[in-house]
Amino acid sequence: MRRADERGTVTVFVVSMTTALLLVAGLVFDGGRIIAANREADAVAGAAARAGVQGLDESGIRSTDGAPILAPEAIRRVQRYLASTDYQGTATVSGETVSVEVHRPQTLAILSLAGLATSDITGTGSARAVRSVGENP
Repeated sequence: MRRADERGTVTVFVVSMTTALLLVAGLVFDGGRIIAANREADAVAGAAARAGVQGLDESGIRSTDGAPILAPEAIRRVQRYLASTDYQGTATVSGETVSVEVHRPQTLAILSLAGLATSDITGTGSARAVRSVGENP
C-alpha cells in the first residue's frame, strides 16, 4: 500500500534530472563553440595584424636599417581586413609592431534556455615587420 506523502516524487526527480542534463549538455555544446570561437578570434586578429604590417614606409626602408610602418596605412589595412570578417576590432602600431584586438558576440544555443543568450568573444594578435636581405631574415 502506498503512502500519500510519496506521490509525485518520481516526477520531481525526472524534472530535476532533465534540467540538470540539459544544463550539462549546454555547457558541453556551447562551451565547445566558445572555445572554437576564441581560437578563431585569435587567428583573425593575427591575420589582421599581418595585413597591417604590410603598410610599410617605403622611403623609411630606404633610409634606415629597419622596417618602419606607416601607422595610418597599417590601421587602414587592418580595418579593411576586418571588414571582410564578422569581427570588430582596434589596431595599435608601436614601432615595427602592429597589435590587433578583435571581438564579436557568440550566440549560445542551449544555454540561452537558461537565460544566457550571448557570450563576448575576444582575440588578440600581433605582427612585427622584419627587413630581410638575402636568404635568412
